Amino acid sequence: MKAIVDRDTCIGCGLCCASCPDVFRMRDDGIAEAYQPVEEADQAAVQCAMEECPVSAIRWDDPPC
Repeated sequence: MKAIVDRDTCIGCGLCCASCPDVFRMRDDGIAEAYQPVEEADQAAVQCAMEECPVSAIRWDDPPC
């Protein structure tokens, strides 16, 4: 399963990286990215990051069932 960060929408606030550093990191250009697939243990943290994102820049590429 993957999370996607919309680079055109992301404002680089870093909340997703704080919520789930195992999945999200900041790129050199100040925009967040989901740099690896989401493990089952991280699904709740990724969902939290999605809900906390102030600009709704994060979505599931392959939503969990």
